[in-house]
Amino acid sequence: MLHNFLSLSVKKKLEKNPKAEPFLFLNSINCTTFIWAPQILFWFRLSIMDASGGDGIFPEEVVIQILARLPVKSLFRSKTVCKLWYRLSLDKFFIQLYNEVSRKNHMILVEVSDSSDSKSSLICVDKLRGVSEFSLDFLNDRVKVRASCNGLLCCSSIPDKGVFYVCNPVTREFRLLPKSRERPVTRFYPDGEATLVGLACDSTSQKFNVVLAGCHRTFGHRPDGSFICLVFDSELNKWRKFISFQDDHFTHMNKNQVVFVNNALHWLTVSSTYILVLDLSCDIWRKKALPYDLIYGMGNRIYLLDFDGCLSVIQISEAWMNIWVLKDYWIDEWCMVDRVSLRCIRGMVPGIFPISQTSDYVILATHKQVLVYHRKSQVWKEMYTVKHSSTLPLWFSAHAYRSTMFSCN
Repeated sequence: MLHNFLSLSVKKKLEKNPKAEPFLFLNSINCTTFIWAPQILFWFRLSIMDASGGDGIFPEEVVIQILARLPVKSLFRSKTVCKLWYRLSLDKFFIQLYNEVSRKNHMILVEVSDSSDSKSSLICVDKLRGVSEFSLDFLNDRVKVRASCNGLLCCSSIPDKGVFYVCNPVTREFRLLPKSRERPVTRFYPDGEATLVGLACDSTSQKFNVVLAGCHRTFGHRPDGSFICLVFDSELNKWRKFISFQDDHFTHMNKNQVVFVNNALHWLTVSSTYILVLDLSCDIWRKKALPYDLIYGMGNRIYLLDFDGCLSVIQISEAWMNIWVLKDYWIDEWCMVDRVSLRCIRGMVPGIFPISQTSDYVILATHKQVLVYHRKSQVWKEMYTVKHSSTLPLWFSAHAYRSTMFSCN
């Protein structure tokens, strides 16, 4: 019965296959349209079940599957409906189910800067729900987003170098990371900030790591080639440090597009000859080979993205966008999964950058636009356009994002 919260029968059904598609009832209707129907009617129809002692319109497992597909804000508003729904957002099993479902809906976060008043704002571009504004004002600091993973953001303070936050912008939870014990006379080279910033969030264990890596130099001395890596452990609430020797360089997009797969963080180097891998289980840097049939040379740009939990490489040329997926991580088996013609957006190709993707669509950003390419229908759609003059292009500060209930505390 519903008043028993999540019944054992429902838990057993969903535990067998938590990644399964919605039940047949949900597959027989337009779930997105139904969920976004007028709120009063929606809550009224579902609350009938609770009022009637569990014998209502929908089976209990269907209600749980519907709630698991609501935006986090709507889910939190629904807590006022009844005691059951109030407790639902605190249940570990439901949180795991919600996060698994949300992994299929990729979005992007973009910082939009207005050159007229020198102000910037965050927007979220969602293929299903359109464009909405995001605010990080609950941090009470001027910050810039450095990394994104499984619904959490790693932000660095603009006025105070070395200050980092990890936050969930939907639940408005945040965590101020303790400062590392690095001496102030030792700094990252050449900008005083870490070259690579990575965020690794394990949705199963509800733990995360923040990685700061780069060449160090002692004040008044040239860099000696040492590559220092600091790793923050959310469970231990402290940093650990290890030193290696790396001679890699990274573009701005290389730094932004860090992918967390198989308990490791991955960056593409500026030479595009290999992928630099940090294995967090043993704190070791490795190199991973790229697809052998990549085309190098002028006019060919390469990007590293996530593809439904796998590493993916996208190559953009003047006329084509080729997409590879790493099918077998341990033997470096790459497979080309799509080849997209760019003729219909030929004028945008020199300034277009892929930001996020799934098996169904690819989200790309230009200087002033965000586009979505639907793989099945082979249709391009414009999701957002900057109407005023912008200081920086949209792709410069775009990050892949998904809305989850991941807690940073």
